[in-house]
Amino acid sequence: MKNYQFIIFIFVVLTVYALGNLFIFFRGFNLISQASGKRILYSVIFIVLATTFFAGKILESKHSSVLSDILNIIGGFWMGFLVYGFMFFILSDIAGLALRVTGVINKEIIPDYRKWTFLITIALSAILIAGGFINALIPVLKQYDITIDKSAGDIKNLRVVAVSDIHLGSIIRRRSMKKLSAMLEKTEPDVVFLLGDIVDGDLGPVLRGDLLKYFTGPHTKYGLYAITGNHEFIGGAKRTIPYIESKGIKVLKDETVILPGNIQLIGRLDRDSFRFYGKERLSMEELMKNIDHKKPIILLDHQPLHLEEAEKAGVDLQLSGHTHKGQMWPFNYITRKMFEVSYGYRRKGNTQIIVSSGFGLWGPRIRSGSRSEVLLINIDFNEKVQVPE
Repeated sequence: MKNYQFIIFIFVVLTVYALGNLFIFFRGFNLISQASGKRILYSVIFIVLATTFFAGKILESKHSSVLSDILNIIGGFWMGFLVYGFMFFILSDIAGLALRVTGVINKEIIPDYRKWTFLITIALSAILIAGGFINALIPVLKQYDITIDKSAGDIKNLRVVAVSDIHLGSIIRRRSMKKLSAMLEKTEPDVVFLLGDIVDGDLGPVLRGDLLKYFTGPHTKYGLYAITGNHEFIGGAKRTIPYIESKGIKVLKDETVILPGNIQLIGRLDRDSFRFYGKERLSMEELMKNIDHKKPIILLDHQPLHLEEAEKAGVDLQLSGHTHKGQMWPFNYITRKMFEVSYGYRRKGNTQIIVSSGFGLWGPRIRSGSRSEVLLINIDFNEKVQVPE
């Protein structure tokens, strides 16, 4: 990413974050009586909570530790509260204005109205955050049964397990990796695909506990393959990718692997390789140069963008992640507008597309708009019989 782009991005993020915090801060500050002397205590607590996430990230970049992990976790929950607090306060302001215009409430009742809406906002936000936290701890197995109308030789069906967006780091750690490993072992897959964002960002928290060693891939017939996501580049691909490969995981970087049955597996370099490193990934035309279109073609591409390219290229199955299905409500509605397929299964012509909500998460350990999941895809190969005219 170019320096000026990075500066603009950081400026926008910090401005939005600061304005959101100021809005919520004054909602509480104005409810506290000046005579009570509690405004200073409230201000100190608020400032500490509001700066925790950034403090954790800065400390993590300098020296990863349990303290930076704790700060990141607390800061993540605060980000969740910031989203819901801001949203509910805006809604309460709109409702209050409507009630005043219609004469349901008058000026004398306004202070009580603001007090109760503040308490209700805190309660609703806490419920959503707590529920989203519990939901994030319980991943599910999402199964798809599909057919590819091509021959794979002696292989009539393929049992694929795919995992996207693990985001291994300060929040997703050893316990989560053991849970993921146990889930994969039970599925008894023929092949395993990791669909990018294996690590969350800075590699420090991962190296501190060598966290990827707790990922014990199941015994498979045909191996374990991975692709890069945008977070592999955010965290520094020159360190992150070699670390992943050091654990025996083959990372496909604009590469094709031929699986038994002449099943062609294409792994794309993530599109953000250019934004962070100035390295353009190969076009679909270049990737498909030596591909046999009479045999099955499976494409792994982290971000489900420009799906028409896969359709035009004759891909049979594309697997992606990245969207988290919004992760937190109501962002799931936003990702639905941003991506042609933000989650689940879609068919475009002869190309079948599956987008996962991911196993891990970014920022808050909250999933109030989606489920953490592992994909189990049963593929039947059924070559169409050519009927003579």
